[in-house]
Parts: sequence; C-alpha cells; structure tokens
Amino acid sequence: MVYNIGQQMHQLCQELFPICRSITGDGFRESLSILKKHIPDIRAVEVPTGTKCFDWEVPKEWNIREAYIISPQGEKICDLKQSNLHVVGYSIPVDKEVDLEELQKHLYSLPEQPNAIPYITSYYQERWGFCITHAEREKLTKGLYRVYIDSELKMGSLTYGELIIPGESDKEVFISSYLCHPSMANNELSGPVVTTFLAKWISKLKNLKYTYRIVIIPETIGSITYLSRYYQHMKEKVIAGFNVSCVGDDLAYSYLPSRRGSTLSDKVALHVLENLQPDFVRYSFLDRGSDERQYCSPGIDLPVCSIMRTKYGAYPEYHTSLDDLNLVTPTGLQGGFEVLQKSIEVLEMDDLLCTSVYCEPQMGKRGLYPTLSTKTSGTHVRDMMNFIAYCDGFLSNLEIANIIKVPLWELKSIIDTLKSEGVLEPVAVHNGKSDSLIHKKTVPLELPSDFDLKRYFDMQPV
Repeated sequence: MVYNIGQQMHQLCQELFPICRSITGDGFRESLSILKKHIPDIRAVEVPTGTKCFDWEVPKEWNIREAYIISPQGEKICDLKQSNLHVVGYSIPVDKEVDLEELQKHLYSLPEQPNAIPYITSYYQERWGFCITHAEREKLTKGLYRVYIDSELKMGSLTYGELIIPGESDKEVFISSYLCHPSMANNELSGPVVTTFLAKWISKLKNLKYTYRIVIIPETIGSITYLSRYYQHMKEKVIAGFNVSCVGDDLAYSYLPSRRGSTLSDKVALHVLENLQPDFVRYSFLDRGSDERQYCSPGIDLPVCSIMRTKYGAYPEYHTSLDDLNLVTPTGLQGGFEVLQKSIEVLEMDDLLCTSVYCEPQMGKRGLYPTLSTKTSGTHVRDMMNFIAYCDGFLSNLEIANIIKVPLWELKSIIDTLKSEGVLEPVAVHNGKSDSLIHKKTVPLELPSDFDLKRYFDMQPV
C-alpha cells in the first residue's frame, strides 16, 4: 500500500508538535533540524540579537526548561511538560510564592472557551505569566502559590531556514512559512510541514523555469529580518509568491490577496481555487494577519498572496490548545498541499505563445486530429482549437485558460504537442517588445478601459 503524502505530513506534524518553539531559541533550531531531514539543502542562518532590521531589531534569544505552579494543596498545575501553552511566551525567570490575588494578575484564560488554554506572548516587554483553562482557574482557592519558571533571556540570535532551488531563469517564485508557535497544529505546523513537502516535490522537478526561494522563519520579526537583507534583490527578481499558513484542516479553502490584488500570484491562486475548490472563501487584504503584511507593505510590494484552508482567526480553536492534531488531518494537509502544488504547476506552465502560421493551422497533416471518435475526442479538439484561437502573443496561457474555461493543467498535453509540432512558438519579450515575427505584425486591440474581455468572448457564437 502506498503511504500517501497526507499521512506523511501528519506524521511530521506529530513529531514537531511537542517541541516548545518561539521566535528565537533552541526549540526553533530543533524543529528546523527535523525539517532538514526532509530537505537537506535548507541552510540555517543565525542573525545576532540587536541587529537592526528596518524599524525593528532582533530581540534577545529566549529558552525555557521548566515551568509550573504549586497550589496551596501541593498540586502541580500549569505544567509546561503537560502543554507548552501553559507559559506566556518569553516569560522571564521567576521562583517565588504569591497569594491568589497576586497570581490572578499573571494568569490568562478564556471565559468563552472554558476548556481551552490560550496562546499568549510578550516578546517586547519583559513579564512573566501562565495560561490556564478557565474551568481550572475558577477552582483556585485562597492561599500561597509557588510560581516557578526556569527560563533565560540572553544575547543570542534569531534563526531562519533558507532554500534556493535554481531554475533556468533567475526570476524567482517565493514561498514563505513560519515555525515559531508552540503546540498548535493548523495555525503553526501545517504551514512549514506543507512547505517542506512542496520543497521536496519542487526539488525533484526537471527543467524548472523559475528559481524557487523558500524560507522557514519566525513570524513577523523573521520576515522583517529576511526582507531587510534581501528586499532589493527580491523586488527585482520575485515574480510570484505565497505565504503558507493554516493549510491543514478539513473545513474550508480560503484566499487572501496581495495588497494590490492583481499580481500574477493572485491570478494563479484564483485560477486554481475556482477550478478545484469553487466554494472557497475569498478575503480582503484588510483581513491580513500573517507575513503578507510585511511582504506587501509599501516600498516592498512583493507579489505575495495566501492560499489557505480555514484562515487564521476564522476558526474557534485558533490560538488555543484546541488547535491540535485532531483538527489537522491527513486529508486536510493533502488538500492544502495539492492547491499549492497546482499553483506551482500553473506558474511553470504560464507562458506567452503565438501561432506560427496565419489562419488556422492545417492540423490533419500533422496528425493532430483524432482519427477515432470517442466521448472525449470532441472536447479535446475544441479545447485545442480554442486555445490556438487566442494565442496571439498578447494573452498568456493562464489568461487563455480563463477565457476558454479550462484549467491550465488540463491543457498541458495540448500545449506541449502544439509546441513540439511547431504550431505554437514562445514569444520572447525584451523591454516589453516581442521578438516574434507574427507578434511584430500584429497590433493589440485598443479597447475601452471598462471593456469586459471575458464577457465579450463568452458572448461570441461557437
């Protein structure tokens, strides 16, 4: 029996789930080293504490070894060994006794979700705290509580992982995910795990058109740090990108656009989702909340959007202990992987082609008409001739696929055959001008700015 990729990804989630991670520290490094077993060429980069990154700087490194509270009855509660979420992220060390009134000032719970442990952090202001289910919090009695956190804040470094997969072109596709949340499955682990398996798949592809820049970072400060080093190169080279987050549940598919909303990434994402998962939820950039905030910020303006399962913040388990390995499933991870995989395939297939002859090519002499009539042969011929009809050197393969309402990946064999037979040829473009003979003799239609090209084509008689 073939061990399917969804099961493999879920198994990797199980391996990573117990590790206590944060935006810096040994938990991140340990997790990245596990991903490295799957993608050996990913390199770990360390950026020292205090390094200026635009308006920010790399914070102190945080590590934690143990944490708990001892109740007046001698019971151990809020034990880090039971859940990484029991401690406020970046808590300073503490070892003292406090009364219940003082303890309550350092406790965090969710009255509306009484059985969930919340995820709370305090990266940029030093404090200590514990997270507890509200049901357990209500049972606390008066008396002295021993609070103990064995943690360390030190001059260290921030870690990120980077993988470059070279292609024929130095133009790049950028894929980013984050690995800094402890013990949450959809919001945290689904992104880097699916990205890892995407990287494994991409690295095995032959004749890649584009170069792939893949990063695994701590959210927010990691993307800001990475951009501060490479944004000028990326602004010049990156033609499309995806921020990979929340791609592991079975509940929904979602799309969050880039700030501009009309980049190649946006067009690819919509083409894939409209053809594979037409009931997807479409969000606005106003609903942003992950690293697309940095990648699409003014002055950076990278073409990055997000394809997700249920979006962060849109499911009740988000940022709580309920976001566990029951919420994220093998089929959910498989679905998240497949929509991103199809997006890469569409990017690689998208091209600018034009016909090599005037009028319709004589297909019979090339053996391109089926000699046997079958249930699907008529559809094949129709798709082939419709595709040729719009190959004018101005419309890309993706644009044509949208016009003729056929998923681009279903046109691959047709396009490959037409190119091999010399019916279609690539249009080389330099400084916006084509090197194609037919393209040079053709002038694009001048249409009103509000002209609906798709609606016009839809109305034409067949």
